[in-house]
Amino acid sequence: MSNLTAAIHKYDRTRENFLPFHSPVIGEREIAAVVEVLKSGWLTTGAKVREFERDFCRFIGCSHAVAVNSGTAALHLALAAIGLQAGDEVILPTMTFAATAEVVLYFGAKPVLVDCEPDTLNMDPAGLAAALTTKTRAIIPVHFGGQSCDMERILGFAREHDLRVIEDAAHALPSSFHGRRVGTIGDITCFSFYATKTITTGEGGMATTENPQWADKMRMLSLHGISHDAWNRYSAEGSWYYEILSPGFKYNLTDVAACLGVEQLKQCNEFHSRRQRIAAAYDMGFADLPEIQTPVYRSDLEHAWHLYVIQLQLDRLRIDRREFVEALREKNIGTSVHFIPLHRHPYYRSTFGYRPEDFSNASAVFDRIISLPIYPKMSDGDVEDVIAAVRSIVEESRRR
Repeated sequence: MSNLTAAIHKYDRTRENFLPFHSPVIGEREIAAVVEVLKSGWLTTGAKVREFERDFCRFIGCSHAVAVNSGTAALHLALAAIGLQAGDEVILPTMTFAATAEVVLYFGAKPVLVDCEPDTLNMDPAGLAAALTTKTRAIIPVHFGGQSCDMERILGFAREHDLRVIEDAAHALPSSFHGRRVGTIGDITCFSFYATKTITTGEGGMATTENPQWADKMRMLSLHGISHDAWNRYSAEGSWYYEILSPGFKYNLTDVAACLGVEQLKQCNEFHSRRQRIAAAYDMGFADLPEIQTPVYRSDLEHAWHLYVIQLQLDRLRIDRREFVEALREKNIGTSVHFIPLHRHPYYRSTFGYRPEDFSNASAVFDRIISLPIYPKMSDGDVEDVIAAVRSIVEESRRR
């Protein structure tokens, strides 16, 4: 990063304009692709969706990809594909977004929470055994921030107990575990293309699998349970006739959205390289601050860097997380928090009896975590402003 050393020492540096926590990269190629689809007269699920699925398979290295209208839809369809039933249980981390657990509830099944690792914030495989019951059917590991969970231990446990593994990879494009791309490891992997993700279709998602029966079932269920290629019935090659094979959902992706995905996927590696450079600059910029714990990541894994989450060492500061976030906002730096652990939400407390102090690692880190901006649209100056703002606040509020 240019002038990084100088920026580190400019404690009074404040931006003139607000830096949002995230802003998507939408260029002329995406705009042109959308215009082309609009002019084609075919706006909903069609040829562009199939092109996106084919391109995604090639990029990930998987056999089957099913495009849907959200990562949540992908998770829901994945659980339907494996035959989850009412009364079943699914193990998942408390350190995740609402969608990971709520799709389990759609079936009348029970999400069983486990703690996170204190450093990576990923699901702690050590908690799986205690969460296992005779009703457990599946595990949903969440690749927090874009770093893969310990899939060797998770898959080993799952195979030992005949469980399915549905990966929540909403943060994890592109990432790898020991040379294997996330999207080719578990039984089904679910990606998100929401506006803040590493590539975006505005709203959208993808489920990948090596199992053709599961892929066919997810595709069929994504459009009302109608027989294969029902989307094509309004084309010249199609027919008005269709059959409903099962009650399904309205989860299909549109061609308008898919054409964004086609163009964004072409830039995925470029976007990833930029995120890596920003993460490295943050690491360097905060390296000498004992008040800030930077993300812990394994050098043998490919990190997607969807998030850059620092942990405040509050015993070294005179302010708490809320005040730190407010101080950054006053310096025109946007932030977020990932996540409020599920067990701290009223629904999970009242329904399943969780207490705020449960899951010691997640409870301990929650009050200390802040997600800093990290996205390809950021300039070197933007990155330097974030570093300078964090350092300034630390300097002003450290315990003497």
